[in-house]
Amino acid sequence: MRILPCVLTVAGSDSGGGAGIQADLKTMLALGVHGMSVLTAVTAQNSLGVQGAWDLPVEAVRAQYRSVVDDIGVQAVKTGMLSSADLVETVAELLAGTDAPVVVDPVGVSKHGDPLLATSALESVRTKLLPTATVATPNLDEVAQLTGVRVESEADLPRAAGALLEFGPRWVLVKGGHLPGDAVDLLTDGTQEHWLRAPRHDNRHTHGTGCTLASAIASGLAKGLDVPQAVSAAKEYVTEAIAAGFALGAGIGPVDHGWRLRNSQE
Repeated sequence: MRILPCVLTVAGSDSGGGAGIQADLKTMLALGVHGMSVLTAVTAQNSLGVQGAWDLPVEAVRAQYRSVVDDIGVQAVKTGMLSSADLVETVAELLAGTDAPVVVDPVGVSKHGDPLLATSALESVRTKLLPTATVATPNLDEVAQLTGVRVESEADLPRAAGALLEFGPRWVLVKGGHLPGDAVDLLTDGTQEHWLRAPRHDNRHTHGTGCTLASAIASGLAKGLDVPQAVSAAKEYVTEAIAAGFALGAGIGPVDHGWRLRNSQE
């Protein structure tokens, strides 16, 4: 009997299906792992933005996590939207007691600029959540939010990564996708640097890129890849998912999590 690695996403729901729990589970399926979920929040969300968001009680989050981990077990965990200090601290406590690699996507705002993390929760992210991370995957806005470092060019990426590493993650992947030119990211543990470059695709339908990348990294770690290998494979996966992103609704559509499946059918 085939046994699949199990990956748990702890994140919010995107009712439009482009990001959050929905993107995480689609990515995990595409990459050959069994995806499981702990729902932290419900959003009313579509291609135009976030119209509403409601946190789940911390008791519900804790119960979901224990239910899955205590029975099924887990080979990697990925965190996404944790909008309040109580949620951040609850999840950080759960992660600290789990023997599995953790990918922390410190979600601060949505693709459309809607805030998804309370200002009052920032210190908990810095001091409680980031120290549990095997890999933290902030974008440039999240780097500025957490550290005050503003990245204006590729040359600023090492300084940004260093500021994040001071909070305790083993590795940091600073995503430079908002910079001009090629999509360049920096992965570092403070001693070695891995620069990941990919061509920038002329496609506005990029909803869910951060969730997809973090979930792809967690999937690679669950399958036994080391951090640089998992990040490199995830970068390749999300780059092609962006290239295949499609229109949905009247705004920004999602990346295509099933691009490999569709390519194999052509």
